[in-house]
Amino acid sequence: MKVTVIGLGAMGMGMALSALRGGHETTGFDIAEAARTRFTEAGGKTAASPAEAVAEAEVVFCVVVNAAQMESVLFGEGGVAAALRPGTVFAACPTVDPAVARATAARIEEAGALYLDAPISGGAVKAAEGKLTIMASGSAAAFEAAQPALGSVAETVFRLGDTAGPGSAMKMINQLLAGVHIAAAAEAMALAARSGLDLKQTYEVITKAAGNSWMFENRVPHIIEGDYSPRSAVEIFVKDLGIVLGAGHAERFPLPLSAAAHQLYLAAAGAGHGREDDSAVIKVYQKLSGISLPGDRA
Repeated sequence: MKVTVIGLGAMGMGMALSALRGGHETTGFDIAEAARTRFTEAGGKTAASPAEAVAEAEVVFCVVVNAAQMESVLFGEGGVAAALRPGTVFAACPTVDPAVARATAARIEEAGALYLDAPISGGAVKAAEGKLTIMASGSAAAFEAAQPALGSVAETVFRLGDTAGPGSAMKMINQLLAGVHIAAAAEAMALAARSGLDLKQTYEVITKAAGNSWMFENRVPHIIEGDYSPRSAVEIFVKDLGIVLGAGHAERFPLPLSAAAHQLYLAAAGAGHGREDDSAVIKVYQKLSGISLPGDRA
């Protein structure tokens, strides 16, 4: 197939390379020249603009950060909506409010293209391996047209409905759990440090005990190594838990754990850690309690 990936960040680059490995004629676009160069050196094609990138595409994966960026890609100056051919599938991968997914789908489908509500999960490593999980919803025609491309970037594709919205709703639930679990992991490791426990040993014990979670197992090594290079940044959960809380507000549904975790990410971002790895939420506890953490400067 002719596949385009818009947004060659950690996730988008992995998806583009996976599509390329899957035998698809793959074009990438990113505003960063270094990302475009990296993809070209890997054997892919790049374009000078998003509209040029999608001109011949059968499937377009939009792998940007948020709804505002997707809106700009589609309907901003030089946006791709007008350049999509009839029948082209626009697979929207960012985490957005389900209402945004529904509204965007209506605009895309009115123009004759197909919309797939297709948020992703798995992280940069799974993206690079072509083993993402995609929580998708959309028409049967969109699923059928996109299937070969989906198969090259994802290990599991859940079909959650025949309209846009359920895919984004499911990703919202995933992000609620992920955000709360990271916050809980940070709190637990901060208390371990305050209690005088060895953090590496704490990790070894908890990952073999009932208190473990996927996020604990994945993020706590960043704390132990004192490495807060962003795999997924604090600001992502400021945004995503904001979406969760907005949905709860609209439904008059209480979300006390999500709200508490959101405040922790806001505090971390406000303290200057917004672009660091989301495990950097532990630094809020460090500022409050004075605990020592690996990587502290002497």
